[in-house]
Amino acid sequence: MWEELQTHIEQLEKKAQKRALVNVESDGCFIRIDGQHAFNFSSNNYLGLANDERLIQASMEATRTYGVGATASRLVVGNHPLYEQAEDVLIRWKGYEAALIVNSGYTANVGILSSLAGRDAVIFSDKWNHASIVDGAILSRAEVKRYRHADIDHLETLLKKTDKHKRKLIVTDTIFSMDGDVAPLRELVSLKEAYGAILVVDEAHASGVYGKNGEGMAHECQVAQHVDVHMGTFSKALGSYGAYVAGKRVFIDYLINTMRPFIFTTALPPSVLGAIYAAIDVVQKEPARRYHLCALSDHFRTRLQQAGFHIGESTTHIVPLIVGDNERALAFSARLRERGIFAVAIRPPTVPEGTARIRFSLMATMTKQQIDWALEHICAVGKEMGLIA
Repeated sequence: MWEELQTHIEQLEKKAQKRALVNVESDGCFIRIDGQHAFNFSSNNYLGLANDERLIQASMEATRTYGVGATASRLVVGNHPLYEQAEDVLIRWKGYEAALIVNSGYTANVGILSSLAGRDAVIFSDKWNHASIVDGAILSRAEVKRYRHADIDHLETLLKKTDKHKRKLIVTDTIFSMDGDVAPLRELVSLKEAYGAILVVDEAHASGVYGKNGEGMAHECQVAQHVDVHMGTFSKALGSYGAYVAGKRVFIDYLINTMRPFIFTTALPPSVLGAIYAAIDVVQKEPARRYHLCALSDHFRTRLQQAGFHIGESTTHIVPLIVGDNERALAFSARLRERGIFAVAIRPPTVPEGTARIRFSLMATMTKQQIDWALEHICAVGKEMGLIA
């Protein structure tokens, strides 16, 4: 068996798909990686809150009050008082009847889909959805129909062919993590209502960034009240850890009683809940962070396109520079690192074959001057490698 595993690793290496862990120390929009100081273009810390002193203080105070660990699952003795406080502020922020905080986005998606769907259900999933959605759909044992990315016509064709008596779930990311484009939420709402489906959205990369108060892309598109199941994370723009599920009270009660990843997982440490509570408050009170991030992202995308780079359909703070070949994507990343820029090469199977890319993610703590400096080096490397004229 061990020889087979070694062969598999060697095959990954030949295809330039082998991955390895590296030690990273983060300091805002800069990192120290393997002893090198670099500008960080690979973090999901979109609003720069992971290093915010208010979150740090809230986390420390929670630890002093409630201890280091939750010691059990929430349904045993792990449901410490900070859960209720954080969920109350979350409900007011999102505007839903109820909410449930769980341990991670992966836990949330696997739990939601495996609880809501079953052998008699059909899940309609965008082909570019996150792996946690893909895995949750498989574990649910429902029939899974994947529609072409953001293709409303294809989705409707699949819906028409499905038994109208079966439970139907339409599941989508709102912002796609490797492409930075946005799901057609208004059209998805229309289809879910026309065919009696349940609409589940994953706001992992939109929570904190979009919406009047940072509630997410569904609020930005003014369709939040038509979304049945709303999931998002605290580990990206909100700078902490964990995830949430929000919707009708009956749905949250149902999850508490059926969601296996929730029932059988030790609760989050009090320190994490303290940081979550503080982050939701900061996000609502400081919209300037979101405005600055969006302005920087618009500028960055525009300059890359003007230079001749292929950035797909990105309209957000996630910007792919699509190279195509795995080796060239790795070489591009390495050359940027030599110039003091850390931007990770993303390769299959995370993205489709032939679409290896550099995934740039911007942060509100960056300045226009820093972005312009980075753009000069990105364009220089692009010319060296023959990607742009």
